[in-house]
Amino acid sequence: MIVTEPHQIQKIMEAYPAEQRYALAILQDIQNACNYLPEESLALVSGRIGVPVAQLYSLATFYKALSLTPKGKHIIKVCDGTACHMCGSSSLLISLKQVLGVEEGELTADGQFSYECVNCVGSCALAPVMVINANYYAKVNTEKLVAILEKYQPGGEFDE
Repeated sequence: MIVTEPHQIQKIMEAYPAEQRYALAILQDIQNACNYLPEESLALVSGRIGVPVAQLYSLATFYKALSLTPKGKHIIKVCDGTACHMCGSSSLLISLKQVLGVEEGELTADGQFSYECVNCVGSCALAPVMVINANYYAKVNTEKLVAILEKYQPGGEFDE
């Protein structure tokens, strides 16, 4: 379930002492709960731990695991490391754009998917590799892509 209520964000923050050193941990927990960092959450964290909002924005834009824009229920990562690139990850990204109807980093209209290109997932022998949530898919091509995505649709095997 995606959290967006201020009282739920408040509950996340209260799990930590009100100290600056917990800023990143709090932001990570909010990211996990909301699939992104809502703007109002940064103001709440700022007030709680005494860190300027600008500094929290700096953290949020520095770490790739944090996002200021909503992500899908299912986050797709396409590896574009050397092996994956040589084995067709560029074609995979084009196929994702066509199948999902959104650009990289955008959210599908139903909120189910977003995708991003990443540098390496450490599975070069399986190139090209795609990761959805924590599930790895090897040697992905356009045909496999459609079948994989069906598993994450409402009512599918991995619809959580």
